[in-house]
Amino acid sequence: MSFWQEKRLDEMTPEEWESLCDGCGKCCLLKIEWADTGEIEPTCVSCRLLDTESCRCSDYPNRKTRVPDCIQLSPRNVAEIAWMPSSCAYRLLHEGKDLYWWHPLVSGDPETVHLADVGARQGDFRGRDRNRTGRPGTPYCRLGAIERSGSTGARSGSPSGATRARGASRSASGAARCG
Repeated sequence: MSFWQEKRLDEMTPEEWESLCDGCGKCCLLKIEWADTGEIEPTCVSCRLLDTESCRCSDYPNRKTRVPDCIQLSPRNVAEIAWMPSSCAYRLLHEGKDLYWWHPLVSGDPETVHLADVGARQGDFRGRDRNRTGRPGTPYCRLGAIERSGSTGARSGSPSGATRARGASRSASGAARCG
């Protein structure tokens, strides 16, 4: 058995914990939380520190200093962060599930994340219609633009996982509430 199958998240060494990151970069994409439904929808706007080629933070050791809103994931807060991707290893293990075949710890190759088409590498989302909510005017990759009736637009907000629209309020989940 592998360490992630034998240990709880709070039992892992710092090195084991860090190795759980699959390098998809999805947690560094800004999100919108719709006020009327609570749905959280990702955009293709990323944190300014995300290297979109490697899908890694370009200044990981100093990210909290450079981006104060950056949320540092830990065994204590993993359950509270609703916008973590469903494919995230931290979330999967917290929910008692195993890692996917494409996870670098399983495959032995960090590129399988992108070969499996689950990463946020620059260009990975081009041309795809990722509007899962069916909401008009909210295509997945419109650089965070909100063209919903009653909304005047959006701007890139804090890189903590939320896109903030004018008049939007911050929710406990870390996403901006829009609507």
